Amino acid sequence: MIKWTLRVSKEGSFFIFGARGTGKSTYLRTLFDPEEVLWLDLLDADLEARLSRQPSLLRDLTAHLRAGQWVVIDEVQKVPKLLSVVHLLIREAKLKFALTGSSARKLKREGADLLAGRANWYSFFPLTHLELGEGFSLDQVLHFGSLPETLALTETEKVRYLRSYRQTYLKEEVLQEQLVRRVQPFREFLTLAAVQNGQILNYAKFAREVGASIVTVQSYFKILEDTLVGFLLNPFHESVRKRQRNAPKFYFFDLGVTRALSQSQESRLMPGTGAYGKAFEHFVILEIHRWIHLHEKDWSLSYLMTQAEVEIDLIIEKSKRDRWVVEIKSTDRVDEVEVRKLERIGSDVLHSKIFYVSKDPIERRMGSVHCLPWERFLRVLGE
Repeated sequence: MIKWTLRVSKEGSFFIFGARGTGKSTYLRTLFDPEEVLWLDLLDADLEARLSRQPSLLRDLTAHLRAGQWVVIDEVQKVPKLLSVVHLLIREAKLKFALTGSSARKLKREGADLLAGRANWYSFFPLTHLELGEGFSLDQVLHFGSLPETLALTETEKVRYLRSYRQTYLKEEVLQEQLVRRVQPFREFLTLAAVQNGQILNYAKFAREVGASIVTVQSYFKILEDTLVGFLLNPFHESVRKRQRNAPKFYFFDLGVTRALSQSQESRLMPGTGAYGKAFEHFVILEIHRWIHLHEKDWSLSYLMTQAEVEIDLIIEKSKRDRWVVEIKSTDRVDEVEVRKLERIGSDVLHSKIFYVSKDPIERRMGSVHCLPWERFLRVLGE
């Protein structure tokens, strides 16, 4: 049983945007009795074709509904012009709409009516450790991620599903929407982006590797952002202008998908290795990123690179006077030398608290550094 974190207000219409396979439709079925709502799934090719040709057909499909009744439209980005009709039906027929999408790119590109002021926006993600509850296994999530459809699968079936995710993404999110002109460079880009997950981006190197221009590579990352399969983590600096000068990092939205795209699923992650450390860091950053969005916090995330090129994993900026400097380690025991180094660097960040987050189960304070188990840190985040 999934313990969903997201709390949607049913006082009015809303959008839920999340990558394909994150469970948006499953979540909506926990909110609505399918027998009491009109459910329109635009993954149905015939329905999509009919509404694409004649968006006003939505009026006929909803004509029998009373004011206040709900209409669910799955994957609304497939027919952007529908939103103008939705807007009219909200205003004139007083209907309520639950709209899901795996990309806002096509909606924005075609200048779709985004129902400003008439629909709330929510973000959706693969499952967090709290949503998984007793079914959570760190080892399983590090290897296979936490997309809902993988939960009941054997490890062999999980590998197969995640491999197919790449092809489904390319076919239904990229090719059908005509987001790229040439497929092969984008295929190669996907693999390289997954291999370089969580590293500072070198656009020139990407361009050389995939045989495309730097501008094209930057547009590829924009596609990944717009289709919600990842996000950029910008460098921290007191000056916003200087933050924009330096290169960001990119993190994919799910660990299993990342391993599938990087073609590393056949190898086991072993504690104490560099690969395990990177996966654990990715996991904690994803948990924090999801928590912030699911709880609708207006906080920013960044990483810190000092002038001496020492890197700190995460800066959580709740406000200009409340910043958390966070170093993430997969070790089972706190490294006192690392903690002292972190303290020296973290003290240069104004108005900050300093955290060393690891798998060490013992909570302690070393100087000004809070050393916390990762589970405890995620609880403290919301206190």
